[in-house]
Amino acid sequence: MTYTPKRWASLGLGAALLGTTSLTACGDRNEPVRAEAPVAAPAPAPAPAAMAGEGGEGGTENGAMAGMADMQTLPVDKRIAFMSGHVAAGLALFRAGAPDQASRHLLHPVSETHAAERAGIDALGFDAAIFEKVSADLAAGKSAEEIAPELDAAEANIALLQQNANADPVGQIDFLMDTCIAEYKVGVVNGDIVEAGEYQDAYGFAVTARDIAKRIDKPEAEAVVMELELLVRMWPSEGPLAESIPAPVNEIAAQVSRVKLELSDLR
Repeated sequence: MTYTPKRWASLGLGAALLGTTSLTACGDRNEPVRAEAPVAAPAPAPAPAAMAGEGGEGGTENGAMAGMADMQTLPVDKRIAFMSGHVAAGLALFRAGAPDQASRHLLHPVSETHAAERAGIDALGFDAAIFEKVSADLAAGKSAEEIAPELDAAEANIALLQQNANADPVGQIDFLMDTCIAEYKVGVVNGDIVEAGEYQDAYGFAVTARDIAKRIDKPEAEAVVMELELLVRMWPSEGPLAESIPAPVNEIAAQVSRVKLELSDLR
């Protein structure tokens, strides 16, 4: 029997979301889906203190990871999940027609700033040349048609890393949720996007968590997938563009808490 949260009935969502591999519209364009729940929501997930200053590619990302888990001590599967979130954000932005916003996220895997993140991943199949080529082509202003095959290759390489890592999917999702809400709280302040990179990264972490959950072969994972799908849909359907109207922080936090609540059944 497929689990369907009660509040989803009013949103017209449910079991059909399972197996969804791409975002579709759920509301008006540029309007984020609100988590209108007829049942009481769990307390919003607090942002870990160490994460609460993480920046995008132009921000203070490394400093935010310190204290929670230094990149050199963070397990490789979580580092790959973290990298995957940046790539997911970049791919979504490029496909939304914003290559200028996408470039810094797609550069993340080969950025010297994030060298510690790559420690040990070459053995898992990481191909830096793919991301270097994408970065160079974006800088050269090549068209979407020209770059599309390279973006597909980048996406495939990230998928290979995830497959080859000795992953703890529940731990990965939990880590991504902590990172997602921390990033969102930096990116959105008083209802406005003040740091677009963090707003976009939070989206990428939500997408990556959803995709990881889809690969968990347990009936209990269905509820996690659906809560993560709703979280992803709280960004505009066309992607996490810098000019978006963001969902309120408290609604994102409440939805992250719902994900964590369902995730607890998989521990």
